[in-house]
Amino acid sequence: MEEQPLKPITVLGAGAWGTALALHLAREGQTVWIWSIEVSEIAAMLAERANNQFLPGFPFPESLKPTANLAEAVNAVDDILIAVPSVGFRDTLNMLKPLLEQNARIICATKGLDADSGQLLSEMVEELFGQSHSFAVLSGPSFAREVAEGKPCAVSIASRDQSLLNDLYQRFDRPHFRIQLNHDVIGTELGGVVKNVIAIAAGIADGMSLGANARSALITQGLQEMILLGLALGARLETFTGLSGIGDLMLTCGDDQSRNRRFGLALGKGQSFNDAAKAVGKLVEGKRNAELVVMLAEQHHVKMPVCEAVWALLQNKISTKEAIEQCFSGF
Repeated sequence: MEEQPLKPITVLGAGAWGTALALHLAREGQTVWIWSIEVSEIAAMLAERANNQFLPGFPFPESLKPTANLAEAVNAVDDILIAVPSVGFRDTLNMLKPLLEQNARIICATKGLDADSGQLLSEMVEELFGQSHSFAVLSGPSFAREVAEGKPCAVSIASRDQSLLNDLYQRFDRPHFRIQLNHDVIGTELGGVVKNVIAIAAGIADGMSLGANARSALITQGLQEMILLGLALGARLETFTGLSGIGDLMLTCGDDQSRNRRFGLALGKGQSFNDAAKAVGKLVEGKRNAELVVMLAEQHHVKMPVCEAVWALLQNKISTKEAIEQCFSGF
């Protein structure tokens, strides 16, 4: 028997990452709605049939449909993938809530914590929706431009709903975009948060020309911190040795496509916070995540020297030199 064609899917968030995922699915013949709260962004995408603001150079297939109408975007759609910045995640859920159909399922591709409560985004979804909608999280080492270019990539998708996992595997998995499935939502989500903070520290070390030894030590310490916090929250150890743990950590700490690493590089070279942020030119999730990760660690009595040093630096409490010294205090 031939496989039934997949139902349309909606991507909420038309930044680089949301657009890259939408392109991947649309190129496979799937109907994909992509939505942004910014009407001007959608107008440009409709006119240009590309996202020239956030991911230029990749024409939209006919099956990729931009819209600024959220009700239109989620109408008669089962799977809704959210890829908005973490600061807008709660507002997006609140707008979505009265529009969701009973069988709708939520897939989170946003990496971050709730800016107000420090909650994991999965906890926020459960707070607002209870158990009424199946939930999954997509995370792993995946720069948006390389996904859009069709270069090989592998990511994790985690859910407690095996049926949803099976469906998402069928929807996403291709020879150039491999999917690993697991049930550890907390660990998969947390890896994508903590790695942003560690990448700032790795960038600082490289900006100060401290060498490959220092960078490797910081990444190792960062992985240990990620694991300790994850275990305290109920995650599984093996998650952090996989794609959404060490895989994403290596990517974000070691390549200048990472905004968090570039932000750290600028700080390590002596630039101010404002100048470093301007140099990156886009949202730096790790800058936000640092405070929230440290807050979460304190609540669970977990010591995280690297994350604590980054947060202290961002508060102007210590210098970059002192931050690196504090990072190495964990050994």
